[in-house]
Amino acid sequence: MIKMYQDKSTKPLLEVIELSKSFTVRKGIFSSLNSNVIAAKNISFNIDHGETLGLVGESGCGKTTVGLSVLRLIEPSSGKVKLNGVDITELRSKELRKHRREMQMIFQDPYSALNPRMRVGKIVEEPLNIFSAANSKDKKDLVSTIFERVGLQTEDMNKFPHEFSGGQRQRIGIGRALALKPSLIVCDEPVSSLDVSIQAQVINLLIDLQEELGLAYLFISHDLAIVQHISHRIAVMYLGQIVEMADCNELFMNPFHPYTKALLSAVPLMNPKNKEKNQNLIMGDLPSPINRPSGCCFHTRCTYVMKRCIEEPPIYQKIKKNHWAACHLN
Repeated sequence: MIKMYQDKSTKPLLEVIELSKSFTVRKGIFSSLNSNVIAAKNISFNIDHGETLGLVGESGCGKTTVGLSVLRLIEPSSGKVKLNGVDITELRSKELRKHRREMQMIFQDPYSALNPRMRVGKIVEEPLNIFSAANSKDKKDLVSTIFERVGLQTEDMNKFPHEFSGGQRQRIGIGRALALKPSLIVCDEPVSSLDVSIQAQVINLLIDLQEELGLAYLFISHDLAIVQHISHRIAVMYLGQIVEMADCNELFMNPFHPYTKALLSAVPLMNPKNKEKNQNLIMGDLPSPINRPSGCCFHTRCTYVMKRCIEEPPIYQKIKKNHWAACHLN
């Protein structure tokens, strides 16, 4: 696990308050009836300067939607996102542009995230051109420095993306995210498509960059082992909602929500004879976000389900210091 961050500011870098996002979809190809899909519902969290918040959950739970909404790459349906105390959800394009350089993103697929027709040096330089952040000579020197910092050779700047491996392409993506010296980077499953050995290299690079530059990360992943290694705090999402959030050690040592326990039980065991950890495995698939379950959204798969769970949504509340959960077992 990484060293604990040291927050030098009295206020969070990022504040997400009751953020929700829904999409309108047709019920059928030939139908004129529409339905609302709630991808994220009442999401709230803070990220301090130099901190990593891990966001975990099954595929389809809304993790990426939250990340894109925080950056306003898609527009939230409701709620607020404050960056350094400024509510960026209320800003128009021209005003928002001033804050764009503070927020960057590393995408999941390093193959599709890079323009195949551009040389990689120009790809990393592109944010500098968009924001007129440096003159021509300084741009070249800065891009060269970035390449060296992410573990690439300056001679590689004239190559095209197809000439690199997946891990090298992701390093290029990281370099592009660093170009404008942001305070916050949203990492959307940045190592999920890479080999295990390369995953470790990229994660260690992100940790080194954080310690050196004081970066804050919203780290989205479904791999709990990776999230445990890089995160200071972890938020667990299920069907568009955060169901538990705690410090990293606390969450792994004392998980409270049944879904969190199930996720931890699903981590492969080093000793297959030790089956105690697999007692909390859940059955079935994630319900459709179009037809959300009543009451607690997890009750259809929970082994502790009660009548109250079916009828009444649980309140997301404090369990102990720095530990929050939404469950009627509290």
